[in-house]
Amino acid sequence: MIVDVHAHTPTHRTEVPADQVRTFDNWRTDRPVVTTNSWADYDTAMAAADVSIVFNIAVANPLEATGLDYRPEDTNSATAAFCADAPQRRIGFMSVDPRQSDVIDEIERWRDQGLVGIKLGPNYQDFEPLCDEALAVYGHAERVGLPILFHQGASPIRFAPLRYTHPLVTDEVAIKFPELRIVMAHMGHPWGRETVMTIRKHPHVYADVSSIYLRPWVCYESLLYASEWGAMGKLLLGSDFPIANTAEAIAGLRRVNDVVAGTGMPRIPEEGIEQIIHADALGALGLQRVGAAS
Repeated sequence: MIVDVHAHTPTHRTEVPADQVRTFDNWRTDRPVVTTNSWADYDTAMAAADVSIVFNIAVANPLEATGLDYRPEDTNSATAAFCADAPQRRIGFMSVDPRQSDVIDEIERWRDQGLVGIKLGPNYQDFEPLCDEALAVYGHAERVGLPILFHQGASPIRFAPLRYTHPLVTDEVAIKFPELRIVMAHMGHPWGRETVMTIRKHPHVYADVSSIYLRPWVCYESLLYASEWGAMGKLLLGSDFPIANTAEAIAGLRRVNDVVAGTGMPRIPEEGIEQIIHADALGALGLQRVGAAS
């Protein structure tokens, strides 16, 4: 089974009106990215995946902070409705602001609506990831079995602090909450080395490969670290829709050795690449596909 662990909830249920189309030219180097999209666009992009994990990020101004055009109040309701429409193929994560006084109640409210994990982007949400309020969220997630997927690494958004996304911060979170299941998005690009050092030492910490295949050297270098340090089994497939789609992610991983073709540089083992593509992501995160045997 192929599981894409990193996709963003579509911004529109039906076709996007022409005057609402939003594009960004600094998300990829080869073409602009259309960040407004329909449910049908999502299904086309996820065609190569059997299951996808989908979410948005709880910020006051999504378009400015993340490039995704949705109403802040719809952050979780849109995800819940979208996943309820095709529960065998879509698994929804909520997003919350740890600084909200009722954040634990909010988490429980969305758990009741079928959202089974949490997506946090401390840089986009502008909270210190080791503050007391954030630690309380991590502790609750650990107790009730909610995995957390953190944005990790670079962002083109000028006012999103990079230090909030460094992999060594996640190492500290995992030390404090050893049973919390964590996904470090984008292999912490460009800090692939530090990401690998973190995932290899913590049994319940993983990294997804979303978007790294768009930068051939970053992809090669990051996977080489994982291969040499025995951490390939801690990597999960992700596309980062709408930036890319699942088929692109798979093809990009399979091309990883192209950048060193004809050289004496070490190659990433093909079996390791296939291990990522076919990783048991749901098992790793303690999740279950709707309709699967308990």
